[in-house]
Amino acid sequence: MAEFIDAHGVAIVYDVHEAQGEPRGVVQLAHGLGEHAGRYGALIAALTEAGYRIYADDHRGHGRTGMKQHGGDATKLGKLGPGGLRATRAAMWQFSELIRAENPELPLVLIGHSWGSFLSQWLLNHHADAYDAVVLSGSALLSPTTLSPLPLNRAFEGPQATGLEWLATEEGVWGEFRADPLTTEQPLLKLFGLADAMRLYELPAKHLPRNVPVLLMVGSEDPVGGPVSVHKLAKAYRERSGLTDVTTVVYPGDRHEIFNEKDQEKVRADLLAWLDHRIPPAA
Repeated sequence: MAEFIDAHGVAIVYDVHEAQGEPRGVVQLAHGLGEHAGRYGALIAALTEAGYRIYADDHRGHGRTGMKQHGGDATKLGKLGPGGLRATRAAMWQFSELIRAENPELPLVLIGHSWGSFLSQWLLNHHADAYDAVVLSGSALLSPTTLSPLPLNRAFEGPQATGLEWLATEEGVWGEFRADPLTTEQPLLKLFGLADAMRLYELPAKHLPRNVPVLLMVGSEDPVGGPVSVHKLAKAYRERSGLTDVTTVVYPGDRHEIFNEKDQEKVRADLLAWLDHRIPPAA
């Protein structure tokens, strides 16, 4: 475990997971809202086995960063603190710069899930030259008409509903999320407030300066954006941003957390296969 200090004095906690053998690339892993990097163990293991060095932080207000930032008060997890979303984005870019400085010769892959994918979209829009490939899981086109305003568990409500069915089809995922002392179930609007929630809206930039390969992965039953929104995002990257290598994969029956789904081995295999065609193996 390591940390860096952002522009507001917040200590951002992160881990570095070493590649098995000579590293072929480095991955910046961005987790979702209300969770932390520790929930990505299986994905991290697959990536390190494939030769990637992983940098995974707990974002501002989240996980170990949030506990330290909020003086150990778990009821404040998810609150971003001074500077809000703008400061969180700046800290994410600061983390990218740290990773680049420590790995100047290695290709940098940005992998973001859910809210982490929204942060990753912002990074791609404003710092496209920094990344050699971008992977967005459980993402959406960030506009008021394509990012669902409805309660995320609405489609799964019933007498026995836990409120977490939207995460995955596997019941164990719901229980593990709820039992985790570093997660929160508070909705985004309550955590961020209206102003920062509105700041999430940002379409892919026009005419990006670098033709970055982008992989979009989504479950067919994902209530955050789902395939319709993700296909619109892919179209925007092609037509607005000018990207020519944009791939979309939809997983039938999967919900939001595809890396925790019943077919997670296939999801990881698809990700690694896509990367194999874009990041050459170490010499």
